[in-house]
Amino acid sequence: MNEITKLNNKTILITGAAGFIGANLVIKLLDTVKSVHLVGIDNMNDYYDVSIKEYRLAEIEKSAKAASGGKWTFIRGNIADKALMEEIFVKYKPDIVVNLAAQAGVRYSITNPDAYIESNIIGFYNILEACRHSYDNGSKGVEHLVYASSSSVYGSNKKVPYSTDDKVDNPVSLYAATKKSNELLAHAYSKLYNIPSTGLRFFTVYGPAGRPDMAYFGFTDKLIKGETIQIFNYGNCKRDFTYIDDIVEGVIRVIQRAPERKNGDDGLPLPPYKIYNIGNNHPENLLDFVTILQEELVRAGVLPEDYDFEAHKKLVPMQPGDVPVTYADTSALERDFGFKPSTSLRDGLRKFAEWYKKFYEI
Repeated sequence: MNEITKLNNKTILITGAAGFIGANLVIKLLDTVKSVHLVGIDNMNDYYDVSIKEYRLAEIEKSAKAASGGKWTFIRGNIADKALMEEIFVKYKPDIVVNLAAQAGVRYSITNPDAYIESNIIGFYNILEACRHSYDNGSKGVEHLVYASSSSVYGSNKKVPYSTDDKVDNPVSLYAATKKSNELLAHAYSKLYNIPSTGLRFFTVYGPAGRPDMAYFGFTDKLIKGETIQIFNYGNCKRDFTYIDDIVEGVIRVIQRAPERKNGDDGLPLPPYKIYNIGNNHPENLLDFVTILQEELVRAGVLPEDYDFEAHKKLVPMQPGDVPVTYADTSALERDFGFKPSTSLRDGLRKFAEWYKKFYEI
């Protein structure tokens, strides 16, 4: 694998480092970049099974031991703790910040709004403030802030595929509203303090050691227990499923190219600010997705070959906060980074099924 030379000798702060995307990003950077210093922070909350987060951290440790000069520092803490964030920035002076820490999930935001305001609003504000002060006293400071947004910001937009040029002012969940807020806050800070920032709208990320609150994982858990899975909107939902390796590849390409700092006609900085979709650009019908998942679970030996799927399937109406379709226009990502996610749903679900069998010792 080619070395990613531009990241050599950089210090990169990755928040949400024990999370699904965060851990995979850390591992890939340790595996491919010489003498990079990765500083990870995660509060290890119990929104989902903490043993999966512990597993991801253990996988990171393996990569850190094998890394060629790469260094890994892990901090158990909360980005909503302003003093802690200030301390981390002063101590480690990150060149690049990748903010992946967030309270995720649409449905949970309906019943537990506090968690979203704390992590997604206050936590992100703390990061922006720390980036701003990284330039104090003529310091070089943060070269690039990359942060996770979400396809949820598109709400129930009728126009597909979703383009970053679309108006996204009508969120249908608090989660989506917090992610849109991140983009607005980043824009203001990019304009005021000339902080190069890039927001990434992720589309339904899945894969091995993923989030148990996601449909493919929850369906698997239920089918194993012989419970019935509910397929929303009577199966008429479409999702742009994006495999984790494609997401990580996209993030790594993006962090190496910060938006350019330049001044406008008034002599003031134009905000060095960008937003991209990272999705598969190929929405799959939920019923087709369930069929492929079933086939791969049988193939991996997670479920027996004679499993009666029809008896464990129920078509139900749409849930509040959900949207009928997600579909990413990735033309800007292709244009600026020469990259387009390409892992097929079957290949991705096969890797998930094989991991699931091993992890749960089935």
